[in-house]
Amino acid sequence: MPSKEISIAELAATSDAVVIDVREIDEYVAGHIPGAINIPLSTVPDNIQNMTIASVVHLVCQAGGRSARACDFLESQDGVHGTTFINVAGGTSGWILEGNDVVTGDQPF
Repeated sequence: MPSKEISIAELAATSDAVVIDVREIDEYVAGHIPGAINIPLSTVPDNIQNMTIASVVHLVCQAGGRSARACDFLESQDGVHGTTFINVAGGTSGWILEGNDVVTGDQPF
């Protein structure tokens, strides 16, 4: 379990949240949180620099498991000091179930 976690409602109330979706490309294209950037979990080790794009980065997947693993991995890496990684509990499926907007396609917006 990552050290930091946020609920869907808390994320939805954060207008300037930086969100990285660690699901596979086809999952992302089928529907994602508006503004979320896609970096699949399997590519996270090669994209650490791209994961530290803000002081606080929210990681999301389908239900919260893969994003929790990504948080744990990133928190153990050198070079991510100054970035806090927060897992989105409930993931994209929770986001959809709570009636939030979803974007389809390969672009964040």
